[in-house]
Parts: sequence; C-alpha cells; structure tokens
Amino acid sequence: MMTRPLHRGLSIGGGDKGSPVKSPSRENGFGHGCGGGGAQSIRGSRHAFIVRGLFPLVLFSVVVLAITWSVWWTVSISTASRANIYGGYRRLQEQLVSDLSQIGELSLGLVKTRELEFCPQDLENYVPCYNASSSTVEALDGGDPAAAATEEEYERRCTEYEKCLVPSPRNYRIPLHWPTGKEFIWKENVKITGNEFSSGSLTKRMMVEEEHISFRSDSLMVDGVEDYSHQIAEMIGLRNQSNFIEAGIRTVLDIGCGFGSFGAHLFSKELLTICIANYEVSGSQVQITLERGLPAIIGSFTSKQLPFPYLSYDMVHCARCEISWEKKDGMLLSEVDRLLKPGGYFVWTSLTTTPRALRIKENKDNFLFITNFAENLCWELLSQQDETVVWKKTSRKDCYYSRKSGTSPPICSKGQDVESPYYQSLGFCIGGTRSRRWIPIEKRAYWPARAKLSMTDLDIYGVHTEDFSEDALNWNSILHNSYWSLLSPLIFSDHPKRPGDEDPSPPKNMLRNVLDMNAHFGGFNAALLEAGKEVWVMNVVPTSGTNYLTLILDRGFVGVQHDWCEAFPTYPRTYDMVHGEGILSLEARQKHRKCSFADILLELDRILRPEGWVILRDRTPLIEAVRSVTTQLRWDARIVELENNNDERLLVCQKPFFKKQLK
Repeated sequence: MMTRPLHRGLSIGGGDKGSPVKSPSRENGFGHGCGGGGAQSIRGSRHAFIVRGLFPLVLFSVVVLAITWSVWWTVSISTASRANIYGGYRRLQEQLVSDLSQIGELSLGLVKTRELEFCPQDLENYVPCYNASSSTVEALDGGDPAAAATEEEYERRCTEYEKCLVPSPRNYRIPLHWPTGKEFIWKENVKITGNEFSSGSLTKRMMVEEEHISFRSDSLMVDGVEDYSHQIAEMIGLRNQSNFIEAGIRTVLDIGCGFGSFGAHLFSKELLTICIANYEVSGSQVQITLERGLPAIIGSFTSKQLPFPYLSYDMVHCARCEISWEKKDGMLLSEVDRLLKPGGYFVWTSLTTTPRALRIKENKDNFLFITNFAENLCWELLSQQDETVVWKKTSRKDCYYSRKSGTSPPICSKGQDVESPYYQSLGFCIGGTRSRRWIPIEKRAYWPARAKLSMTDLDIYGVHTEDFSEDALNWNSILHNSYWSLLSPLIFSDHPKRPGDEDPSPPKNMLRNVLDMNAHFGGFNAALLEAGKEVWVMNVVPTSGTNYLTLILDRGFVGVQHDWCEAFPTYPRTYDMVHGEGILSLEARQKHRKCSFADILLELDRILRPEGWVILRDRTPLIEAVRSVTTQLRWDARIVELENNNDERLLVCQKPFFKKQLK
C-alpha cells in the first residue's frame, strides 16, 4: 500500500514562461496591420481557433471509435452468445458514461458545498427528519406545556434540511475511551436540563457532577440492574443471567431504553442490545446511550413499522417505556410480534402491572386487553412478578390455525407480508409465517457460532457458500493488512517511532463503534470481532442495493435499512468511524438519485465525532472526485493506492476538532 500525491502538475499556459514573444502584433491571435498581411493573419487566427475548438470533439470521437472497434473485434473472436456479447458491450458503454457523469455531478456538488459554513449554535443537536419546530423546543425546555409536541409530531419526516456543518457544543470534549466511557461521559457533550433523571427507573438513573455524568455513582442502580437481569432469567426458566446465551438469546431490542444501563449490563453477558427511542429535544435516551458507547437508534412506534425485517430479535424489552400497548387495538403489540423470532421473549416492566396498581379499574381493563391480545398472538405468559411480565412467542405455526374463526389479528396475506418494510404503515396481522427463516431460537446455533452460517443457513438467503467464505477471507485480510494497520501510524503520529522500530499496535479500544454504510454480508463486522476488537458495528443495508439485512441480523449483529439520500436516524457526533466499501458506485448507479455525493458526505460529517475517521473504498475516478469534496468539509484526507489493484483506491479522512468554529 502506497500513498500518492493528491494533485498532479497541470500545464496551463501554451509554452514556457521564459519563451520570447516573436510577434507583439499577434499576442492575442489577431494582427493589427492593414492589407493582405492582416487578412492572412485573421484567416490564420480563425483557422487556429476552429482547430482548437474542434480538437476536443475530434479527440472524443477517436476515443469512442477506438473503444467501439476494440469491443467489435473482441466480439468477433468470442464464442459467447450474441445476447451476452451485447450485454457486455452495453455495460461497457454504460460504465464509461457513468464515470463521466459522476465526475461532472461531483463537480457540481463541489460548487454547492463551496459556501458551506457552520450552522448556528442552537443546531448543535440537529437531527434532520426528526427535529421539532421551534415552538415545540420552547415548550419542552420549560415553555407552555400546552404547546408541547404530541408523539405524532416526532414521527419521521424527511424533507429538505439545513446544508451546513453542525457545530459541536461550545465546551465539547473528546469522549473517554471504552470501557471507561461506558460509566462516565462529559456533561457538556449531551443536552440535559436536570429533569430527565432520578425518575425511579433503574435504566434512567445517573449522577450529574460538575464536569461529567456518572452511571456508577449510585451503587443501588448497579445492584438493581444486576438483580433485575437475574429476575428476568429466572422468569424465563434459567438458573441465572449467565444462561441467556444457552436459551438462544443474543440480540435484544430495548424500547425506550432509559440511558442504556440494561444493555450495558447485558454486554458483559455477550448479549447485544440496541436501544430504540423517540427523538427528544433534551435528555435524549438515544444520544446519551450512544455517548456511552452503546448501540442506539431513533425510532417511533406511533404509526410506522421500524426499519427491521420480520423475525429479527431474540428478545424485545420495555421497562417503563411509556408505550400504551392497549392503544390502536393492539397494533403496537402486532409490531412487537413481527420483530420477534419464533420462541423469542417479550419482557414488559410497568408500574401499572403491580397487584396494587391492578386494583384500579382502568389499569385492570388495559392489562386484561393486553393479556387477551397476547394470547391471540399465540404468546405464552411465562411469569408475572411485581412490575414485570414475560411472554414467549410460539414456535409452532399450527397455533395460528387452531384459533377460533375471526380471531384478530389474522395471518398476513402474501401482499401484506413484506419481509423488510422501510417505514411502512403499521400492520394489523401476523407476519413471517411463510418465511424459511421461521426457525425457533432454541434450534439456532448459540453465540458466537451463530455468526458463522452453515451451507444450509446460507441457502435460506440465496447466498453461495463460496461467496460467503471468500467475503470472510477478504475482510480478514483487509483488516489485518490495510485498515487497522493504516490507522495505527496516523493516530499515533504525535508519537514518532524510532528508526528500526515497528509501527505501534493500536489499542483494542481505539474505536468503540463503526457505521458500515454498505454492510453486504456483515463481513467487516465479523472480521473486527475475530480480530478481538472491542467494537460494535451498525451494519447499514442501503435501500439502493441487495438486501442482506436478514442475514446480518441472524448472524447476531445489529443493523438497519437506510436510504443514504436521507438523514440517518441518530444524533450528531455519535460514531467513531464511518466505513463505506463500494457505496459510491452503488449510489451512482441509481437512475433517479435524490441527492449528490456532497449531500451524503455532509451527513457523514454530522454523525461523525470530532477526530473521527472515514474510510471509503471504491473505483479510482469516484475516489479522486470525492476527495475534492472533502476539502469543503474541512476534513484531513489522503488517497491511498492498493497493492495489486489499479482500479480502486482508499480515501482515508479525519474530521478535525474545531474548538472555535463560530465567528
């Protein structure tokens, strides 16, 4: 791997600077004399002008003819079918036109971003698609409560948004490394008002001190989460919480996760928990959870399905998540059922389920509706203790057909049973029953063996074993020989090595989270884990590409489907590194793109932490063109050549930490 110059010398003038000018009268191509000499000069200059004007056209025609002749000659000696030959010729033409149009578009994108400046300071927590109106912000910050937003007002709405660089808070500090950062975060890095904690919930307790927020200062909280986790294990029928893996549980969707303390505890048990909660102006559950180095994403159950396939999670957890499950005739419970794998668990903890609370008629009626609806979903009520209730989703499809006629919700029709909906309206039916992925969690391989899919498993997703194995070997090689070793000398550049010394190895906690823009099979995620890196990856499957999100989730990873022409559902400054392999090519192939690459990189700047990294790998023309866009974002960037690969390049960028970003 070699670095290359970012710019090459260009010859702009027509000759050497020191060349004498032979004829002052023709300095601008036109003579000033009279008579035949002047006319000849004018004719000569016109001839030269015409030649210069036609030269690019003639050159382009020659290139096109050469390519056409080359392809025709290749076709004439080929034994392939005429259909295949024509397809290859068309692909070659389309690739040439695509490369030229992409470079032209990027040039236009560069013009658009040339005037980019920092957004106003009040947009330091700006979240496009979710940001509330100014009146709503005032209401939630202590204004008129009557003006506060309803839950519907926090639904995802992606329209045109601010084209500026989102600033960091004035007193922002680089987060502490993992695992210290799990228990302590800098107070100024997140927006809190002081009313978001000490609410009594085990998952929403923290101690705010002068400079930082601590999640271990309250020993009762730590002991409480430990006891709570142990209680859930016993209610499931396990001896203790260390047996979650043996029960087939690896991935947990934590709805309204508080500040992520339940998920933080489960990490020690090798369970991967992703928090999902509404957008919040201050005291955001998602923002604080991500600041702690834990997986989280903005999402709402109000009217849209979450961007996950059906049969995705081993457990769905809701501890005082402030969702009224009896609302909308049980439609919200239907969405939980859609997300649960067969045999998965729904854990609900609420103050309204205690024996004392159930003496109140409203609570009793609501709980009766929920338990009856859960029975209609073929959920088994395993246990109820104090505030907590645990159900288990059936593993038997015949349960649905043994219900009384007319029981709601019905089984989804083929048209309704969409495996990977993208923010579609909530459905009122039972999904996934026709899927080959209907496999009880007890019959799946336990973690970490689950990450290595067998030939039988891969056949479910239409993936060949050879392709999957080659992808795994490729990512292990890339990670060992390229990415991690490349970042080491860059990050430790302020500690120059002595002559003869090897590059220092990066610490395991150098990065805590990575967003993979085009995850494919999740190979980059798997390679990081096999290398022993203490990092989690948000595997993003673009809506513009082949959807392997089901495969990724079934491997025991976290991921989401996303359109990169829209804002990612997270807060600013939440990822240490963004990685994209082939994402530029994938987006460039779209016929009706809604955005430019400059727009996509601007969004990456929003979600990237100061001093965070971006690694893009793609075709050389695209990488070189995007390199020029990064300068408008004030990123430090360089292009790296790949050994034995002249067609692709790496673009390695770092987002600087601007302490004084406003005038």
